[in-house]
Amino acid sequence: MQTEQILDLVHNALEDMKAKEIIDLDVRGRSTVTDYMVIASGTSKRHVAAVAEDVIVKVKEAGLMPLGSEGQQSSDWILVDLGDVVVHVMMPDARSFYDLERLWGVEAGA
Repeated sequence: MQTEQILDLVHNALEDMKAKEIIDLDVRGRSTVTDYMVIASGTSKRHVAAVAEDVIVKVKEAGLMPLGSEGQQSSDWILVDLGDVVVHVMMPDARSFYDLERLWGVEAGA
């Protein structure tokens, strides 16, 4: 599956679940781990968990197996690794604290 298709699939899942403040970070050339990070916020820990789970379900339905996921226990920040795309679903406080947008120093777009 092409990276653009993965991004579309992820965005559709995030939007279907009413995730907030969805942005893409293009980290090509800055990271050897992934090409894009998609960051979204949830409105509660339950919402964060549901959003991340929906991303996992939708990518599996499309035939893509996630490489892994982390953070389901606390649900403050759940990461879903799809290879070329890594999805971060975060509570607003965690998102503000870790400030991945600033950390990676890239222009956000979506």
